[in-house]
Amino acid sequence: MIKSFVQKEYLFTIIFWFVFAIVLWCNFQTTTEVYLAMVQAVIVTACSFLFTHFLTNKLLPKALREKRMKRFLLHATLVIILLSLLFSIIFTYVELAPKNRLPENLHDQLPFLWQGFYMSLPASFLINGVSCGIKFYKEHGRIERDHILLQQAHLENQLKLLQDQINPHVVFNILNHIHILMKTNTELADFLLMKFSDILRYQLYHCNQNLVSLDKEIDYLKNLIEVEKLRWGNELNVNSTMEFQSKTAYIAPLLLVPFIENAFKYVCRLPGQTGYVKIICKEEHHTLFLYVENSYSDIPLQKKKDGTGGIGLQNVKKRLKLQYPDAHDLTIETDHLIYKVTLTLKLSEEHE
Repeated sequence: MIKSFVQKEYLFTIIFWFVFAIVLWCNFQTTTEVYLAMVQAVIVTACSFLFTHFLTNKLLPKALREKRMKRFLLHATLVIILLSLLFSIIFTYVELAPKNRLPENLHDQLPFLWQGFYMSLPASFLINGVSCGIKFYKEHGRIERDHILLQQAHLENQLKLLQDQINPHVVFNILNHIHILMKTNTELADFLLMKFSDILRYQLYHCNQNLVSLDKEIDYLKNLIEVEKLRWGNELNVNSTMEFQSKTAYIAPLLLVPFIENAFKYVCRLPGQTGYVKIICKEEHHTLFLYVENSYSDIPLQKKKDGTGGIGLQNVKKRLKLQYPDAHDLTIETDHLIYKVTLTLKLSEEHE
């Protein structure tokens, strides 16, 4: 691909300067002999190519990289003046000298040189201006492409870091549950271990992808909820509803986990009462609706403020901004002794 692009660049340059030389020759032969017109066209084309090549391929890219366009304008002005002087010499000694006898004294030749100089200024400015414009357009496009690639790489690194921060936290919670149950109920511990293997399999083989199918993510969430139900037992009422219609909907992996984890982590059970967690997750027409509600008090809220909790929510907010900048609506609110999270998310319709 790069080789093909370079070949096209060389072909365009050759065609441009060839056409330029033909146009000059056609213009010169109207006022001079064919041979002299050809000599002038070749010399003018060669000089123009050398000056503009130096200006557009050496000075302009360097100025763009270093962001010193004022210095480049000064250099461009000097190149235009030098090229005009060269055109003046060609005009005086290649075109006028064979037709008219020039004064032998250089001082007396200056009016002819000066005339050739100011007549050549517009042509020199036009040649260098067009060349710089074409090169600037190409360089600007290349810089924009590089900038987009850097932004994409930075985005991918950010998402990978955020996912890596989530995964160990999930694994730690499940292993801790199994460790406790192995001392009291080995059958239940064995059941949870099987659930954990499903969870770990999902994390190992699917979470490295940018998007996963919604049904796999929902199965993962069901396993997590089942683990929490068994851990809390009769001390907590858990009500979950998971519904989805589309088989082609995709979602960023582990995006919804922090909301569910946060509900179980900071659920509050007041004395004489049973705490509760309510989870509703529905998908319709590639739009996901998630509602998580749990009982709470100021104590778990204070823990989050102290920095001992809330990392998962901070991460998921960042991920939503990065991956769904204009396709999500997140609301987190408290109402008396209730903590509520509502998320509406526009899902991808195919795996990218």
